Amino acid sequence: MKTTTGTIFENRRTVWDGLGKDVRGASTAEEVLELADLNWQVEQKPIYTEDGIKIPGYRANIRATDQYALGVVSDKYKVVQNQTAFAFSEELLKHGFRYQYAGVFQQGRKTWVLIQIPDQYIINGERICSYLVFLNSHDASSSFKIAITPIRILCSNMLNLALGNARQVWSFKHSRSVENNVHDALETMERSVDYMEELGMQIEKLGNIPMDKEAVERNVHLLLPVPEQATALQEQNVRKQRKDMLTRFYEAPDLQHVGFNAYRFINAVSDFETHSRPLRETATYRENLFERSLDGNRLVDKAMKLVG
Repeated sequence: MKTTTGTIFENRRTVWDGLGKDVRGASTAEEVLELADLNWQVEQKPIYTEDGIKIPGYRANIRATDQYALGVVSDKYKVVQNQTAFAFSEELLKHGFRYQYAGVFQQGRKTWVLIQIPDQYIINGERICSYLVFLNSHDASSSFKIAITPIRILCSNMLNLALGNARQVWSFKHSRSVENNVHDALETMERSVDYMEELGMQIEKLGNIPMDKEAVERNVHLLLPVPEQATALQEQNVRKQRKDMLTRFYEAPDLQHVGFNAYRFINAVSDFETHSRPLRETATYRENLFERSLDGNRLVDKAMKLVG
């Protein structure tokens, strides 16, 4: 399948490629914030109507450096500054973890730091590298959380599958206590190991589930259904997407050594979700893709249920 840039398998990259700032030289959380321009404070200010009447029960979270409004929150909401949110990440450096990139989503409403896990895993004969994404919110849309993001080295596909016995995303309450920072770092490492071990077992299981051509095409149709009362253009777009996904299953160079099984199918779905061009690409498409991916991928999770 050809596009204007060549085959669809050229130039595949991680979801965070081109986003944020490179902070690989940082050795402290403070340096990360400096390098990524995240060393600003959030202030809370009252909100008024156009007539100057104060609105009770709510405040605005304002970035102090430029007075940009990050969100409207309840007056009970407590700001977690970036300095506090990312402080305990320093403890991970003592165990070989390394800062990679850091940046913002939605103009600063959310801030993130990407950290590489030192261990590389060999699963099903393939190298898988894992990362942690620390995510802080200033608009009350989510709590502070950490997401583990495994990447298949051969193709930069994400393998952040929803697993029954290990969590891919978790939250922490903030503390300025050094003891709590150490505890949170150790718990983060334990959760990371648990997830990767469970992922390895799941991948082995998927590799033992055969899929013939009929099963592959049936599942692709279930994943990408034609909407009811679809227009001719909508039907055409769905057909293109189905062809794209099938091409990734049959022709991806990094899957040629993999048999026709459920693991190959899940990789094709992940490849489609991570690397396919959207029908309408907006200026914030890659940023939105990265942010959405932190909570897993609904289409990949649906595919897991279909093959399981």
